[in-house]
Amino acid sequence: MSFLHGVEIVELNGGARPIETSSSSVIGLVGTAPIGPVNIPTVIAGSRKEAIEKFGGLGGDCSIPSALDSIFDQTGAVVVVINVLDPSMHSEEKPEADYKLVKGELILNDNYAYDVKITAADHPAEYVLGEDYHFDSASGLVTAIEGSPINTPETLKIAYTVVDPTKVSQDEIEGAVNQEGEYTGIQALMGAESVVHIAPRLLLAPGYTQIKSVTDSLIQVADKLRGIVIADGPGGTDSEAIDYRKSFDSARLYLVDPWVTVYDSKTKKESKKPASPYVAGVITKSDHERGFWWSPSNRPIRGISGTSRPIDFALGDKTARANLLNEQDVATIIRQDGYRLWGNHSCSSDPKWQFISVRRTADLINDALQRAHLWAIDRNINKTYIDDVTGSVNNYLRSLKAKGAIIDGNCWADPEMNTPAEIAAGRVYFDFDFTPPFPAEHITFRSSLVNDYLEEIFA
Repeated sequence: MSFLHGVEIVELNGGARPIETSSSSVIGLVGTAPIGPVNIPTVIAGSRKEAIEKFGGLGGDCSIPSALDSIFDQTGAVVVVINVLDPSMHSEEKPEADYKLVKGELILNDNYAYDVKITAADHPAEYVLGEDYHFDSASGLVTAIEGSPINTPETLKIAYTVVDPTKVSQDEIEGAVNQEGEYTGIQALMGAESVVHIAPRLLLAPGYTQIKSVTDSLIQVADKLRGIVIADGPGGTDSEAIDYRKSFDSARLYLVDPWVTVYDSKTKKESKKPASPYVAGVITKSDHERGFWWSPSNRPIRGISGTSRPIDFALGDKTARANLLNEQDVATIIRQDGYRLWGNHSCSSDPKWQFISVRRTADLINDALQRAHLWAIDRNINKTYIDDVTGSVNNYLRSLKAKGAIIDGNCWADPEMNTPAEIAAGRVYFDFDFTPPFPAEHITFRSSLVNDYLEEIFA
């Protein structure tokens, strides 16, 4: 020890550490968009404007713009988007067609066109973008520049290329890890945290999860991310939805059927859309307002005009279609004071994990403990070390109890597991348990008709 004539301060780095729960409701969305990065995790942080700028607006058959709009109808949300549509592979060349300028403008038949070529019989060369005309890809609007010869001819010949989401294959949605170690499709969700520094928890691929292998791929990724999959059923009949559910056994799958209908005030028509983005938005809103430990069932769904087939429901009616679907672990949508998500069950055969909220609660506790104990790796194992770790976990469990996220829980180091041989090998074991809250799915009022209160008439 070196000599010191004075006062010395030594910082001790022991004691329990605070533990924080990771974000529970980051959405992982896989699909197609007319513009935007391809197979690169991209964050949209609750802004419709940002969503349109990065992945395009509504219109056409691409799934991502519609899904983001559906999510944001419910709440602001953080969405990690994986767009698999590559214009160099998934596009269609539109044959040359006749167009006419009206007050110096015309609109192409497709949004998000590119490689536009405009010619005319009385003009010797192709008109030049920026010199003869302006072009807005999102709307397909061509605007003639004043003084350009493009204003002269009555008829213009225009050819262009447009993205075609129907050319995206099932394999491209499911994704893979290529020889360069790059992730694509659904598999790209696994590497999302290393790119955007947040882990998606609510995984969906609207318009594709009625395909079993797509849903299986999402479940495999959800297992690794400690997330859940929100999948759409076939959207046909009740029996088709129930048969589809029987093809899975996973506590991480929340299956919703039927699809929804949405009214377009501009076209005055209803269109059919997958329900999963709306459900993801509902769960996110519930997490923000109440907490991840609450069931998403019996929460309002905004922005829809109905369901793709009628779902009858009455409180207490065991034969109602909604009840029959829920009994078979299929969540659905009912109309009761507006449209509501209805169903608590995962697609697990294990009663321990029948409630999707229980699976999510366990996931987020396990994830929080694992992430919070990086500091504990490679430290010397002694009594202070054991006390510090158990103290950290018990403090965290008490904070969850105070919030109502668990009924109670406890952490301890079992001497029978932590033998001298195990400790000498660098292995230390901590046990913890907890009891989550369970949703009140079935409420019974026991009614009795009695004469006991007649005496009060003359009291």
